Amino acid sequence: MSSSKSRQEASPDIRMQVVNLTRGTVLAASLEVADHGSKRRTGLLGRNSLDPGGGLWIAPCEAVHTFFMRFAIDLVYLDRTRRVRKVRHAVGPWRISACLTARSVLELPAGTVLESQTRAGDMVEFMPAPAGKEN
Repeated sequence: MSSSKSRQEASPDIRMQVVNLTRGTVLAASLEVADHGSKRRTGLLGRNSLDPGGGLWIAPCEAVHTFFMRFAIDLVYLDRTRRVRKVRHAVGPWRISACLTARSVLELPAGTVLESQTRAGDMVEFMPAPAGKEN
C-alpha cells in the first residue's frame, strides 16, 4: 500500500510556465505536468475545457489521441532538447496525432499555437509557474 509508485502518484500537482524563446511568447502560464502513471493515462479526459494559459505537458510521449475528449486542443511536440518538432492546430475529438522524433508533447487550448506563432524549430523553456497561477 505504501509503495513508491503510490507515493509518486499521490504527489501534489506540479505547475510550470513554458515560454517560446524563439518568438518571445508565453505558451502556458500554468502548465500541469503528467510524467507518471494515472496523470499520463488520464491526460485531459473528463474535462470540459482548458483555461487560457493552461495546458498539460506529457512526458515521455510521442503520440496522443483525443478519443472521448469534449473540446479541441493544440499540440506542440518537443524533442529532448525542447526544440519544437511538430505542431497541430485545433485537434478535435476522436483524432490521433504522433511525432516519432518527439520526447514530450504540450496539450494547449486551441488557438495557442497560432496566437504565439509557434513553429517547428522553435526552442521552448520551462520554469516554475509564478505563485497564484493555478487554473
